[in-house]
Amino acid sequence: MIFSQAIDSYFMKRLSLFLIGCFSSFAFSEESKERPNILLLFADDLGRYASAYASEDQPSVNDIISTPTFDQLASEGVLATNAFVSAPSCSPCRAALISGRHFFTNGSCSQLHHRWHGPAESDPWNDITGYAEILQKKGYHIGLTHKNHVRGDRFGPQFSKAGRKVNGFSQYVSRGKDVSKAKEVLYEECRSNFRQFLAQRKEGQPFLYHFHPTNPHRKWTAGSGKKLWGLDPEKLKGKMPPFLPDVPVIREDMADYLGEAMAFDECCRVLLEELKALGEYDNTLIVISGDHGAPGFPRGKTNCYDFGARVLFAARWPKHIQAAQTLEKPISLIDLAPTFLAAAGVEKAESMHGENLLPALGNADHSKLRSWALIGREVHVEGARARELPYSMRSIRTADHLYIINFTPKREAMGDLLKLATEPKKLTFDKLANNTRLTYADVDAGPTKAFMVLNRDKPEFKTQWELGFGPRPAEELYELKSDPHQIKNLAQDPAHQRTRDALNAQLMAELQKHKDPRINGDLFDYPPYCKIGLEKE
Repeated sequence: MIFSQAIDSYFMKRLSLFLIGCFSSFAFSEESKERPNILLLFADDLGRYASAYASEDQPSVNDIISTPTFDQLASEGVLATNAFVSAPSCSPCRAALISGRHFFTNGSCSQLHHRWHGPAESDPWNDITGYAEILQKKGYHIGLTHKNHVRGDRFGPQFSKAGRKVNGFSQYVSRGKDVSKAKEVLYEECRSNFRQFLAQRKEGQPFLYHFHPTNPHRKWTAGSGKKLWGLDPEKLKGKMPPFLPDVPVIREDMADYLGEAMAFDECCRVLLEELKALGEYDNTLIVISGDHGAPGFPRGKTNCYDFGARVLFAARWPKHIQAAQTLEKPISLIDLAPTFLAAAGVEKAESMHGENLLPALGNADHSKLRSWALIGREVHVEGARARELPYSMRSIRTADHLYIINFTPKREAMGDLLKLATEPKKLTFDKLANNTRLTYADVDAGPTKAFMVLNRDKPEFKTQWELGFGPRPAEELYELKSDPHQIKNLAQDPAHQRTRDALNAQLMAELQKHKDPRINGDLFDYPPYCKIGLEKE
């Protein structure tokens, strides 16, 4: 009897799979013409840098950059001025992106390099399905070129047979005798990888393609901004963020960084040209964005300030995204998962915390958007602090304020100072510029970090040093209209107590709603989230 039931069950399951397959084939053939392709052009560590963000009213480093591809896409669709990542660190940001969930809910992928110091089967990430897998099941051809950085092929299989030289753009091109020809080699590499992906697409099949190069992630070549892109560092004088010393070495570092951003923009141009040649440009939802702020600069990558968590964002899809609109309200990149699904006619997964942006972008009426972003972090570089402990932050960014809770203010915000105390004579500029783990490991190595560490005791840089590397209070509150760079902390100002309390309540309610391990027994301080951590009482 039991055997018979098992046989019946087996054949019913096979019949169900057959019918699902038939339905999927029908849906593919009949509906694919109505479903757009989706193209995500996603930079690494880029921040919000594009010429579209230059403003006469607010001089900034955007004044010297030129990004015609991004600017054109924004003019044909939407330019978001306040797009934020869920976490300003590669793995948790990308896991939040693909899952549409707050970073702290993604188990091993809540922290850099998807750490999990426990049984693999206990990892919450196992049970999370991202938008790419969902769309693949709905008939999409999916794929990724270059950086994945989360456990599993959640963005799709890799298509990079043509090479990966573009990830070292300035290094490769700087070695070439002819700069223009060296650049063209890399553009052709991008084009060929995209063509490899498209070659495996069935006729009429909608596709989802992720272009994830690692530029402008460190390292890049000193002087490359000027040599390869004509960016004069001296034109940045007086335009640098006030928390960075406005000195030649840091201006050059910033110019080189902006050159890497221009390289990314040119690579995007090549891919969009391919779309146009295929006649697929107008039938593709295209998004250009990135995973967090600048590497190797204090208050950038790994920080909840705008310099670390705000990113460029433009999207285009004719007839569905109204052209020439500017979206000023804060959005989060966790909103892309439900937006991509909605574009394909698929309902948002119940597990997703983001919102579908298409209704607001379709008629440029942004009034019903959520209008805030939740940002935070735990471990970035493992070993940055004693016992592998994280520095824990959560924040909420509204149109008017940034509110931050530092849950572990007694720990070093940017990493342990131990090696500074024991090896001060060995800290040369070259070592500091090339070895992230030498000290303050939550700031990537680079010339800016090296300069600031070596000049940390000079009175003229005291303010910038404290803002970047000094201890932080349990709460921070910034009023953005008067303080766009988030320098003046108002958390203890009685005049702003009502605002602070309201934002605290809003933030904590969201953390409680989604069962953040940080407020549920400080679980990020212990295994399996933390390799060594604290000893439980």
